[in-house]
Amino acid sequence: QVQLVESGGGLVQAGGSLRLSCAASGRTFSIYAMGWFRQAPGKEREFVAAISWSGGSTRYADSVKGRFTISGTQSTVYLQMNSLKPGDTAVYYCAADLLSPRNTIATVVAGYDYWGQGTQVTVSS
Repeated sequence: QVQLVESGGGLVQAGGSLRLSCAASGRTFSIYAMGWFRQAPGKEREFVAAISWSGGSTRYADSVKGRFTISGTQSTVYLQMNSLKPGDTAVYYCAADLLSPRNTIATVVAGYDYWGQGTQVTVSS
């Protein structure tokens, strides 16, 4: 019903910037919120940022506040990553949360219905 494809990952030096994109297709009109998660080797997938278009709300993990910015529409979302650190190295995934009675942006993996394949971000020191 919703397909997500991430792009924009790559290798960047610490302090550099990178912009990730997530292209959504299918029933994009049914998307309530879109989120970005990341997963480092041997680690759990963790919340990074999310955006909802109902009220223009955004949420960020404490670890990326002030450095990352999420933006876009239900068909294309972006994650602008600035001041990158080696700790940001991970596979980044976009996820879609479909419309539901919930009126908050989910910050956990279980809060999202569809996922992209992921894009690798590597930050060198």
